[in-house]
Amino acid sequence: MRSARMDQPARKRRHSASSATEADVLIVGGGPAGLAAAIYLARFRHRVVAVDAGEPRARLIAESRNCPGFPEGISGPDLLQRLRSQAAKFGATLIQDHASSVEPTVGGFGAETNGGRIVARKVFLATGIVDVVPAIPRLREAIAKGSVRLCPVCDGYEVIDRQVAVIGHEAQVLREALFLKQYTQHVTMIARYLPDFSASTRRVATEENIAICDAFKKFVPTDSGYQAILKDGEVRHFDVIYPAMGCQVRSDLALAMGVKCCDEGYVIVDKHQRTSVEGVYAIGDLVKALNQIAVAFGQAAIAATDVHNDLALGYE
Repeated sequence: MRSARMDQPARKRRHSASSATEADVLIVGGGPAGLAAAIYLARFRHRVVAVDAGEPRARLIAESRNCPGFPEGISGPDLLQRLRSQAAKFGATLIQDHASSVEPTVGGFGAETNGGRIVARKVFLATGIVDVVPAIPRLREAIAKGSVRLCPVCDGYEVIDRQVAVIGHEAQVLREALFLKQYTQHVTMIARYLPDFSASTRRVATEENIAICDAFKKFVPTDSGYQAILKDGEVRHFDVIYPAMGCQVRSDLALAMGVKCCDEGYVIVDKHQRTSVEGVYAIGDLVKALNQIAVAFGQAAIAATDVHNDLALGYE
């Protein structure tokens, strides 16, 4: 039987130059997509090693109420811990470490980590994205309280009838503001300067009864949300702020491997989550799709099943 090693520190994994950790599949990334893939692959009885740098986006989720199976909600850290426990239970090796490079080798791939080398026949990339946010005081605390929210699709339901501000890039701000109008009539688009929003954007906002707050200066935290201080001294209160500034795709490792990405940095995949490099798959927010936990789970299941079928056919 394969042993399960949970969150094993890198310093305990030193290898000699001639040795390496061997796996059927190496997963880079320890968010919902990577861990779900580890569960599937381990239950397919493959040797799975998942390397997690400890920065999954899901760790910021204070409480998700749209994750299937948790009607009372579940926090990101709790969900991640459950997924880790489940993957380890079925034999996946979970390593807390950073994969600095992955390169093709004879029969597969070799990855360099702080704790040593890992060789695998297949690779799953699940490195995700990082949200871009404005300078908001006490940001982590505000996310935990729900005063700052990063995903209207995830938690628009939680802002019903509340005072909501959306700040960021014009097109994205308008899109999110229109979406949030399904939940509250009290939506304001915030601009730092008058030219931030075009005449056409302002016309749509007016038609949809979305307020616009120009000449924004800074946010000040309160017990029940934030005050927006304008440059003329006016003060507006908001229960919730939604940054709409896009994200940074963690595709550096994919690009270094020669994997094709779109102009925005997302990895391009086929219907089985295969990338342009044979033997390399991409799942989760690294792939341009609806950034949802349920979608990540589905992509993980699709990719893991495809890999299993491929490896099973290649067994002696």
